[in-house]
Amino acid sequence: MKRSSHADGIQPRLINRFSNICSPAISLTGMSQYKNHLDQPISFPLPNWQAPPYPLREPMQGRFCRLEPLNPDLHGPSLFAACSLDLENRMWTYLPYGPFETFEAYHNWMVATYTGNDPLCFTIIDQKLHRPVGMAAYLRITPAAGSIEVGHVQFSPLLQRTPAATEAMYLMMERAFSLGYRRYEWKCDTLNAPSRAAAQRLGFQFEGIFRQAVVVKGRNRDTAWFSIIDSEWPILQQAFTRWLNPDNFDQQGNQKSRLSDFQQATG
Repeated sequence: MKRSSHADGIQPRLINRFSNICSPAISLTGMSQYKNHLDQPISFPLPNWQAPPYPLREPMQGRFCRLEPLNPDLHGPSLFAACSLDLENRMWTYLPYGPFETFEAYHNWMVATYTGNDPLCFTIIDQKLHRPVGMAAYLRITPAAGSIEVGHVQFSPLLQRTPAATEAMYLMMERAFSLGYRRYEWKCDTLNAPSRAAAQRLGFQFEGIFRQAVVVKGRNRDTAWFSIIDSEWPILQQAFTRWLNPDNFDQQGNQKSRLSDFQQATG
C-alpha cells in the first residue's frame, strides 16, 4: 500500500475540512540547521535541560480571581450552584462528563476524579463575588518532556467572558512556564468553536487534528491540538500583563483594549 506523502497522514481534502479552524503554525518540511555525524538532520540540542517539578497544590492569586486547589467539600456546593445557572447545560456538551442532576452526583464525581495530582484541579474564585465560579486543571503532566496540558475547563455563566476567566488562564500558564515547562497544551473537540476561539485568543498555536481520537458520550470526537512553547511565552506574558493592568479597564470593569491588540503590539 502506498504511504501518504504527508507527515501526519492527513490528506489535503481532510485538512481543508478543518481549514476554518486556523492555519497551522508549524512547518512539516522536516528541515533543520543541525546535523549529526552521518549528515542526518536532527533537532536543536538541549545541553542544560532538566525536568521541571510537578506543580504543587498551592493557590494562585490574581486581581480578578484567585485559584485554589479544589476541595470538593469546601468548593463543591458553590460550584454546583454556579454551573446550575446554565439552564440549557451548554457548558457540558463537549466535556466527557456532566451535566449532573444532583449535588451528590457532582460531589461524588469530583472526589473520584480530582483528588489526585494528575489531573491537578483548581477552583476559580471570583474576587468580587467571593465565591467559586469555575474550575480548570493541569493534566497529562510529563516533566521528562517538559509538557503539561490545561483542561477540564468548566466556566459557569458567572465566569464566562469575564476578565477573571482570562486571568485564570494566564495564572496557570505563568506557573507552568515559571516551573520550567517548555510546552503548554490545549486540546478540544474540533466542533467546539468557543474553545477553539478561546485557545487562539489566549495565544495558543494550532497544531493539527487527531481524527477519531476518542469516543465521548457515545459520539466520535476529532481533537484539535494547540500549544504554547517556552520561546513564545515571554511575548505573550508581556501582552497578558499589559492587558491585565488596571489602566486597561474602565470604572465598570470593561476592557479598553483587547488582548489581541497587546499581542500584536508586543509581537
